[in-house]
Amino acid sequence: MKQRDLSRVFDYVFVGAGISGPFIAKDLCAKGADCLMLEAGRQYTRKTYPDNGLDGTSQMYWAGGLELNHDSRIAFLRPKVVGGGSVVNQALVDRFDDDALDSWKQVSGISDFNTDAMAPWYEAAESEIEIQEIPSQFQNDNAKIFDRGFKKLGFKNAPLRRAQSNCRLEEGNCCIECLNGCRLGSKQSTPETVLKNALENGLTLVPETEVMQIKVLSGGDIRLSGLDGKGLQVNYKARNLVLSAGAIGNTRLLLNSGFGRKNSNIGKGFFCHPQYMSFGIYKEKINSHLGAFQAFKSDDQGFRKEGFKLENVYAGPESIALLVPGFGAAHHRYMEKLDHFACIEVCTRDITPGQIKVNRKGKALIRKMRNKEDLNRYQKGQKVIEDIFTSTGAKEIIHGRLGIGLHLMGCCALGTDPATSVVNPEFRLHSQANIFCADSSVFPNAPGINPSLTIMALSKKAAAQILRSVA
Repeated sequence: MKQRDLSRVFDYVFVGAGISGPFIAKDLCAKGADCLMLEAGRQYTRKTYPDNGLDGTSQMYWAGGLELNHDSRIAFLRPKVVGGGSVVNQALVDRFDDDALDSWKQVSGISDFNTDAMAPWYEAAESEIEIQEIPSQFQNDNAKIFDRGFKKLGFKNAPLRRAQSNCRLEEGNCCIECLNGCRLGSKQSTPETVLKNALENGLTLVPETEVMQIKVLSGGDIRLSGLDGKGLQVNYKARNLVLSAGAIGNTRLLLNSGFGRKNSNIGKGFFCHPQYMSFGIYKEKINSHLGAFQAFKSDDQGFRKEGFKLENVYAGPESIALLVPGFGAAHHRYMEKLDHFACIEVCTRDITPGQIKVNRKGKALIRKMRNKEDLNRYQKGQKVIEDIFTSTGAKEIIHGRLGIGLHLMGCCALGTDPATSVVNPEFRLHSQANIFCADSSVFPNAPGINPSLTIMALSKKAAAQILRSVA
């Protein structure tokens, strides 16, 4: 195999190959930019994705699957794989509403945060992927319990919009397999869409390379230092840097590189939409792990005002085992009934910002609290779940004993004022004009809506801004 020359000075280097980086790289490469993308995780193909939950969790997430906050009450799942969250999630895509965007506008001072101004960027992002809903004939019993309970109680729900194409559910495929990467290529992950296009247009992708430090050189170029998959030191240079490693990854890199001295806001304003799974145990088998289990979301404005949403979800036995209560025989009793479990999740719109710091060894430390209102939102959502399970015949209800942080947002917030934000409206760091960022780390607060599509939209907008600036 011909050895790649990576010693040149690239036009742009990306740290992170999740959702944001590939969307930006696709547009820059199409215009002839020489781009390098570095990703700490492995690069898989449809044929090599892990075929079970234990391997998927241990191989495709940081820290083998769980990173705990300071009081061990919330476990964070941070993808570490080429494709990031687009590979390991259920590919849910929703636009933000006026409530979410207005709150961003108030905090950031950026007038473009409104539904009219964002619509073209949402359309641009949606044009890159296929979006579908789960047909009613393929909704499994877990989804049907969710739908039936909502109708009984008079609440509104709606089908989930999912970034997917031709899942071939008629062949018996199960959505739960997608949590380890889609072996059909149906999920519209970035390796199947924009990343593939960027690679075709000259993007250089180097997986299993963890960037440890960035340094701005005297001439303005940026040098990145890190370790490759064998633990060997590597260095790369570029004229511009695009941070696309998420809230924790971007923050850790910036703080370890001394940027916290330039802007004390780095690492502040960390949000995560804490999520809590509850289980209804039924006399009959539900088989929530089979077929299309995640088909519905709550669409009730009363829930939105109360700061929570509900979704019908599920997970593998290795994850559920962490959540159900009891020890020994008591725990085993629950696990023997997994076929009888239905599952609904409450996801809260958290209002208490956390903070990411680093210790002396450069390791990320997560401080995330829940105040009285955060807990109140969770309890209200939990009460609705209990009512749904009771109204649909559940014999027992158990609540997961650990909050899960999946949507990791903030720490490099967008804003017009350098005194209160990290990234300016042109997606440049206030303190460094040739460092860009448009992933979930720039979120000014928690929107209470799945962030994936908005990450894509902001990335399309950032790419256009970058191209205008060099024209």
